[in-house]
Amino acid sequence: MERTKYRLIFLLLIFLSAEMEASFRSEIYYAYINNQMELWKNVIDRMDTIQNKSNSMLLELINYQYGYIGYCIGCDKKDEAKKYLDLATENIEFLEKKKHEPSILNAYKSAFYSYKLSLNKNLAPVLGIKSIESARVAVELDKENYFGYVQLGNIQFYIPAFFGGSKKEALEYFLKAEELIEKNPENTSENWNYLSLLVIIGQSYYYLNDYASAKEVYENILMLEPGFIYVKNELYPKLLNKMEN
Repeated sequence: MERTKYRLIFLLLIFLSAEMEASFRSEIYYAYINNQMELWKNVIDRMDTIQNKSNSMLLELINYQYGYIGYCIGCDKKDEAKKYLDLATENIEFLEKKKHEPSILNAYKSAFYSYKLSLNKNLAPVLGIKSIESARVAVELDKENYFGYVQLGNIQFYIPAFFGGSKKEALEYFLKAEELIEKNPENTSENWNYLSLLVIIGQSYYYLNDYASAKEVYENILMLEPGFIYVKNELYPKLLNKMEN
């Protein structure tokens, strides 16, 4: 009887944890498509206060920290970016000790090395190599890890051509990531990472002057999410203006 009671309590805790994760995912998605980064920040701050987070919830938090840090760097909020980068790094180290999802963790490590490089260009030679190595390890450990291919694509996209970067090669990695993420329909529903990947693919086509393909991607995004502000009000109109002129 006592064992049954504790089993029920354990199952209830698992259920509540799953419910919270679904709620946070929905809030982050809403914040992403509506460009409400204060809401995004609020979600990760609330998640951070939860005691005894499950490994899956902590990994989800790292994902949201990853997105917020990228936003902060893009808006030149360096102090804010460093604060959350330190928190995210601690979370990765915690999960690494538990040997939880090493492929995915290496993909995040690759991204965070790139973030650190953005905050301190003097460390570019060291951090750049670490970022590349971590991304390669990510896909070596799991060939189905779409997020690892996203990082390989980001590396190729942002490295200057003089140093071996290639937006064409970056696009190939992004398309591989798209193929992998779309294998599971759950990954494409209310997932900011999926929309972000499609945006990157559209931008890659744009920079390669393949405007017809970029238009197709942006229109697909708006079909999936008509209210996506960034694409609806910025990227798509900019593309149409470029095509008309």
